[in-house]
Amino acid sequence: MLIAIAPDSFKGTLSADAAAKAIAAGLRRALPQARLRLIPMADGGEGTMDAVVAAAHGSWRRCRVRDPLGRTITARYGALAGGRRVIMEMAAAAGLPLLKPPERNPLTTSTCGVGELLRHALDHGARQVALGIGGSATNDGGTGLARALGARFLDRHSAELPPGGGRLTTLAHIDMSGFDPRVRRVALEVACDVTNPLCGPRGASAVYGPQKGATLAMVRRLDAGLRRLAEVVRRDLGVDVAETPGAGAAGGLGFGLLAFCGARLRRGVEMVAEAVRLEQQLDGCDLVITGEGRMDGQTVNGKTPMGVAAVAQRAGVPVIAICGCTGEGWQAAHRIGITAVFSSTTCRLTEAEVTSGAAGRLQRCAEEVGRLLAVWRGRGSVIGDQ
Repeated sequence: MLIAIAPDSFKGTLSADAAAKAIAAGLRRALPQARLRLIPMADGGEGTMDAVVAAAHGSWRRCRVRDPLGRTITARYGALAGGRRVIMEMAAAAGLPLLKPPERNPLTTSTCGVGELLRHALDHGARQVALGIGGSATNDGGTGLARALGARFLDRHSAELPPGGGRLTTLAHIDMSGFDPRVRRVALEVACDVTNPLCGPRGASAVYGPQKGATLAMVRRLDAGLRRLAEVVRRDLGVDVAETPGAGAAGGLGFGLLAFCGARLRRGVEMVAEAVRLEQQLDGCDLVITGEGRMDGQTVNGKTPMGVAAVAQRAGVPVIAICGCTGEGWQAAHRIGITAVFSSTTCRLTEAEVTSGAAGRLQRCAEEVGRLLAVWRGRGSVIGDQ
């Protein structure tokens, strides 16, 4: 029996690799003869780089960039195929965890460091770039990224605007004459699983601004700034993408990548599935086990279990899921091809207990699943208690 184990990370407790290993350890107790193929997965958010670099036997590159407040930090990204292909996460340079709560202010935070990451990759021969844009601390419409690549954002006196989204309402002109031409020559794909437009009640500022430290007054100011940015981009660059689904991702970084870099927005889990060659790895498998920390009604909206199930269905392989816990609407998983869902948490736990015991609970749950599989395979009995 060949079983593929393809979970996402169990956010805050286990990486995708650690989750896959815990599931494998539990299965081996009940199915010692089974062959297991571990395929750590991700959906463009936390853990995406780790999953892809491990699967592709890539390497890590590090460079000095500016964080959301302009401080110098060391960030990393993955290099594949000798550096011709790279994978990076905007959170490494402009993520919310880089800031302490009192430092969060989307009026001033910038995506400049993301542009510096991209420039470093270009300097080292990158021809294909995959970029995950989850977890941002910014709301600058991607202007920081564009600045790092040579663009200039000017007010009516031809003075450069300061970083951040707070002064975009005074934007008068965009000068792209110094923009790095190499950007348009690379295949830039962006992992984006939200469909928000740039502006309005469903836009970047209104929906995501508060979690980055924005008050109601700041949200209004930021939204007005992004509207002005879209107007000037339409006039000066001839690009109209403010209503494109995903333009509002990462504080409008989705918009900036479309407008300034000619990027393509894709579902993150689809990008990862291609990068790790998931369909090929499922060849010959009898079963796929996927999972994530919490399965609920949102799982069907582009998260890892949904993506794994879609690939498995095409390959004709059944899928079950093991998760940390279930939430409202988890039964929707059945509609996307997941036959059964198992939760590794059976009682109410404290936050400390959730973190410290996650691997053990996952292993024990997987063992019980393995015992069920042993019966299903016609073995007549399961492994006795140790």
